[in-house]
Amino acid sequence: MEHKKPIIGIIGLGYVGLPLGVAFSKKFQIIGFDINEKRIKELKKGLDNTKEVSNKELFNSKRLKFTKDEGDLKICDVIIITVPTPVTSLKAPDLNPLKKASIIAGRNIKKGNTVVYESTVYPGATEEYCVPIIEKVSGFKLNRDFYVGYSPERINPGDKTHRITDIVKVTSGSNKKAAKYIDSLYSQIITAGTFKAKSIKVAEAAKVIENT
Repeated sequence: MEHKKPIIGIIGLGYVGLPLGVAFSKKFQIIGFDINEKRIKELKKGLDNTKEVSNKELFNSKRLKFTKDEGDLKICDVIIITVPTPVTSLKAPDLNPLKKASIIAGRNIKKGNTVVYESTVYPGATEEYCVPIIEKVSGFKLNRDFYVGYSPERINPGDKTHRITDIVKVTSGSNKKAAKYIDSLYSQIITAGTFKAKSIKVAEAAKVIENT
């Protein structure tokens, strides 16, 4: 975790990641990464086919860089993961996008970095499923070399009244230091305020309950 103004990377530029990147770019330098080359090309032209962000907002987001090259994330101090967690035909969560995003984060983080998950997951997923992937790929140890947090996305797709900054943001971290840092980060862009949960599992449970 850094005391200087962090550079923030966002993995996944769908209806959650893109508005988040635009909001954060008002205060920070943002690297927006997506594996979808067509999506990156459209965003670079100022077009958002999800219609969550206007062309004007994209044009005005001067500190937001779009890339399909994961190596660009190496300069980031914070990486936020906003990939989807679809449900399989057997009604089980498909964690593949989360796994791939965690591998990308693990390949590109440096010591002191913070990784924040926003994807919908079951309580325990961040620490029991995602963290071991990052540790294995990076060779780093949680709360010694890097930190994680969970801050569930609360966007209502298509809702132009309740935007990302207008909805209270639940935050959490892997230890007290991380929780405080992550909460302070989001509080700089969320005008509705933040709510710091007691633990990552509590924040994950809040998301599941809200979705239900």
